[in-house]
Amino acid sequence: MTFALWLTVGGALLLFMALGGSMLSRMPISTSMVYLLAGLAVGPAVLGLAAPDIFGDTRLLEHLTEVIVLLSLFTSGLKMSVGLHDSRWFPPLRLALLSMVATVALIAAAGVWLLGLPLGAAVLLGGILAPTDPVLATEVQVDDPSDRDKLRFALTGEGGLNDGTAFPVVMLGLGLLGAHDIGALGWRWLAVGVLWATGAGIAIGGALGTGLGRLVLYLRHRHHEAVGYENFLALGLIGLAYGFAVLAQAYGFLAVFAAGLALQHTAQVATLAAASADDEAAAGVVHATRASGSTSLTPVEASGAAPPELAAEIAVHPQHGSAYMAHAVLSFNEQLDRIGEMVGVVILGMLLWSVPWMSAAWWFVPLVLLVVRPLSVALGLAGSRTSATQRRLIGWFGIRGIGSLYYLVYAINHGLPAAHARTLVALTVAVVVSSIVVHGISVTPLMARYRRRGRGGGPT
Repeated sequence: MTFALWLTVGGALLLFMALGGSMLSRMPISTSMVYLLAGLAVGPAVLGLAAPDIFGDTRLLEHLTEVIVLLSLFTSGLKMSVGLHDSRWFPPLRLALLSMVATVALIAAAGVWLLGLPLGAAVLLGGILAPTDPVLATEVQVDDPSDRDKLRFALTGEGGLNDGTAFPVVMLGLGLLGAHDIGALGWRWLAVGVLWATGAGIAIGGALGTGLGRLVLYLRHRHHEAVGYENFLALGLIGLAYGFAVLAQAYGFLAVFAAGLALQHTAQVATLAAASADDEAAAGVVHATRASGSTSLTPVEASGAAPPELAAEIAVHPQHGSAYMAHAVLSFNEQLDRIGEMVGVVILGMLLWSVPWMSAAWWFVPLVLLVVRPLSVALGLAGSRTSATQRRLIGWFGIRGIGSLYYLVYAINHGLPAAHARTLVALTVAVVVSSIVVHGISVTPLMARYRRRGRGGGPT
């Protein structure tokens, strides 16, 4: 496939989404379904214009999916505007820890007893499929920092957290297969791979997001410097957080999510502080609700389309410049996130020809989506204040996608024995493709019904 042909196909798909994306949002068809069909059409199964191989191009696939997940995690963090002390964090934390452990245990049990896999490969399969996907789950995530819907907050937080908390499980699975040093009785895995890597990743991302946010706001408010270039700010913070975390043997996914969360929180704190310092001047410009921590933007701020001279004036304003910075970074990153989704799923569609499909997928996929996910959510949220409707929808919307593909190719590139690679590839891709289809069909009607019933304000 020539470069010109790549541009032609990519341009046509981008224009199709630009013209028909709003119509698709009202139909029981997700954007990921369109991308999957486009990739399938371009691949050997239909037109044969390109033929990437899931086993032969693993290095490229690892880095590509890695970047896509990083963009999505940073966007998810920027959307989470409530402070860490808020009770809304309890459901996503329980989902990312308790429900994920239950998911891994159930999938590993099925792998050992029903698929005949060794324990290490079964645990690895559980780690690959346990995380929900922040890339493909945009339809059920919070829309923006002012969105206080508890269902969407739980799913967004879960997707941001468990893409990092799944890494220790993947490393444990590789260790049990002899491809990674976990130490005697797993001591090194627990000390370094769980405690240090998780804690350091969150700390590094949080410190960089907070520090860089404060520095930019200081330069803007006091010296009218560092104005504009929010796209550089977003990409620089993602790269810095991920790079520092990996160099420190910490989990970069958690660091990037924490960096986005910290940057949003820093901007919000600065906005509220400015509003408190001069309530009269802030009236009509910044409306802050202290109880919920929400911030409303002016029409010019919210549009993100102010003339350059007015944008520069807003950016250095002591009262609403902080909110403008956070909104500008989020707007830029959301666009990259959408492009990343398109690239990732189109390539997945092109890869389907090289997948060694196996008959076990016919029962394994329903087991994961209809039994393991709802059961793990029920266990993780047992005793919580989430409503029955919210628990049912959370149990259904355990979307698997680009994150699982990343962990799959990561495992292949880091010592997964070839004897088990074909099985894990077949089952993982089957789950991801099925999730794209069934969740893509159901997300619009189910979320519309949820909004009509007005359950978003229910207790958590």
